[in-house]
Amino acid sequence: QVQLVESGGGLVQPGGSLRLSCAASGTIFSVNTMGWYRQAPGNQRELVATIRSSGSTNYAASVKGRFTISRDNAKNTVYLLMNSLKPEDTAVYYCYTLIAQRYDSAYDDYWGQGTQVTVSS
Repeated sequence: QVQLVESGGGLVQPGGSLRLSCAASGTIFSVNTMGWYRQAPGNQRELVATIRSSGSTNYAASVKGRFTISRDNAKNTVYLLMNSLKPEDTAVYYCYTLIAQRYDSAYDDYWGQGTQVTVSS
C-alpha cells in the first residue's frame, strides 16, 4: 500500500504565500512524476504543476512565475511554494504521484486526500 499525506494548506491574504508538502510512504520501489492538481467549487480538477524524477517541471500558465514545485527524492516528498496568491487560487489542492511498488510492477497513480487553500482578505 501507498499513502500520500499532504500538509500546509490554510487561509492567506491576497499577495501572501503558502507552502504545500506531500509525503509518500509505504511499499515504494520507484517514484516517477509528482505533482499538484487543484479543484475549485463547480470546476473540474486542473493541473497546477508537475515535476519528473529528472527534475524537469511543468506549470499551468495561470501559476507560472508565482508557484514553484520541487521534490526531495530521498524523502519521497513533493513541495509547492505558492507566492503572490490570488483569490482565484482558492481551491482544494491534491497531491499526485506515479509510483511503482516493485521492480517488476507498472507505475500506478496515487492521490492525496486534498488540502484546502483559501485566498481571501
